[in-house]
Amino acid sequence: MDAEEFRTLGHEVVDLLAEYFEEIEQKPVFPDVEPQALRRLFDESLPEAPMAAEAVLEEVREKLLPYCTHVGHPGYMGLITPSPNPVGVIGDFLCSALNQNIGAYSIGPAAVAMERRTVRWLTDLAGYGPGAGGNLTSGGMMANFLGLKLARDWASGDRAQHDGLEGRWAVYASEERHVSVDKAVDAIGLGRNALRALPTDARFEVRLDALEQAIAEDKARGIRPMCIVGIFGTTNTGAVDNIRELRKIADRERMWLHADAAYGGGMLLSRLAPMRERGLELADSITIDPHKWFYAPLDAGAVLVKDERRLTASFGMKPSYLTDEMEGANERYQYYVHGFEQSRRFRSLKVWMSFKRYGAAQIGEWIDNNVRQARHLYEMVAERPEFEAASEPPMSAICIRWCGTEMDAAEAKRFHAQVVERVEKSGEFWISTTELKGKTWFRINPVNFRTRTEHMDQLLALLEQECRAIAG
Repeated sequence: MDAEEFRTLGHEVVDLLAEYFEEIEQKPVFPDVEPQALRRLFDESLPEAPMAAEAVLEEVREKLLPYCTHVGHPGYMGLITPSPNPVGVIGDFLCSALNQNIGAYSIGPAAVAMERRTVRWLTDLAGYGPGAGGNLTSGGMMANFLGLKLARDWASGDRAQHDGLEGRWAVYASEERHVSVDKAVDAIGLGRNALRALPTDARFEVRLDALEQAIAEDKARGIRPMCIVGIFGTTNTGAVDNIRELRKIADRERMWLHADAAYGGGMLLSRLAPMRERGLELADSITIDPHKWFYAPLDAGAVLVKDERRLTASFGMKPSYLTDEMEGANERYQYYVHGFEQSRRFRSLKVWMSFKRYGAAQIGEWIDNNVRQARHLYEMVAERPEFEAASEPPMSAICIRWCGTEMDAAEAKRFHAQVVERVEKSGEFWISTTELKGKTWFRINPVNFRTRTEHMDQLLALLEQECRAIAG
């Protein structure tokens, strides 16, 4: 492909995407297609001969676009995958073209500097001081893994990465934690049974008395407390654990405190409900996801560390084939020395461009609009006795359930699943179900700058209609 063909095709792609964004609200949120049909659509052997670029793009237009879940649609309120902002999309385009591998300084000097600055912005937002650091990851799953590995290495006096762990250890987290915490406890060698899933109170915040009891029981059995994972914005309800009290307990027991703010980190930009006073800066490490509530395209998570030197202590290895003889006085920052990944996508470009184009104030206003939408839904539900809300939403996640029909737990689970299926088929909205305190709920989570208050009105009207239809 020569430069002219690339230019022509690139213009066609930009026109295609501009048209896609303009018309996204008119599209069905979720495609009306069966998995078997999609398998047949892509059932072909590996191509041996080349195809014209225009023909390849036409196949994308015919086979991919009609069958996407349109997460940028204002009615997408399911999993926390926000609408990607347009300049972030352009950033990803540039990122792929430049193909800077910022694992090593020599493969992307300016890209390394840009990521260092982007991480600095995030650590400043979190309230960390000048000694903090971090790196961008594929998402919260990898960031929580890194946070737990940092905890393991610190708790073992930096012996575990060389000799493995000696004895039994425990990690403590809310029952409302993200599954990535379980996987991280497994991946760092403790085993999933080393995770203590602690009950929550009526606001779905971890119960401190339960944490104290679990620690005491473990110590009596010769099990050593390693880490507390505080949740700063649970997936289901946006609940925030008491980070300040968790810090006191962690200090007393000589434990690492990791905060999972993958979703809730966006609230650091909020003017409506600022959460900078909630103690996030007290955590030793933080997971935060710009590709969630900062509206950057996937993938762009981040792990932040109060003391940047802990990254080097956990990951600092320099194989001979990666030694940079031009390092001088350590001015060439090598991400592979201070993190897990060696080949690293230039993730910071879309985040940097997003902050530069829209500014923190505009992104914060988008976040506040989503919070207002969740609160509006909560207020409407409070006026309808057939519905119940799990809690008043501190962020944009809200769980509600139909209670206009008497059902046991199994019947309620089937009922809510049927309603969600009918909502999906409508093409107007996409939501999910979840379980809280033994009950099934509709989980609704606007994290979309295109969503407006009237969409919440329309969603509740549709839910009411479908619930009544199934209930008879």
